[in-house]
Amino acid sequence: MLNIQYFASIREALKRSEEELELPRDVKSVQALIDYLVSVNPHFEAVFIGSGDSKDGKILVAVNHTIVDRGHLLSQNDEVAFFPPMTGG
Repeated sequence: MLNIQYFASIREALKRSEEELELPRDVKSVQALIDYLVSVNPHFEAVFIGSGDSKDGKILVAVNHTIVDRGHLLSQNDEVAFFPPMTGG
């Protein structure tokens, strides 16, 4: 079971902070997970596709508390977190 966390503006857009998801057989990578989420819920399309953030890498992804790229392979008990880039000052 994947534990998926959503932070900041992503959480607000999706109206949820987390969910659990049985990892579908054909979902092997972070990008495949994003594609799956977009295919099952139009709200995900607005977050990941509509803004262009998924395609140009602005949305950050962490798996088990480590920032990863879209090609990172997933395992059944991973924790996946999506969040917008952080700015500092």
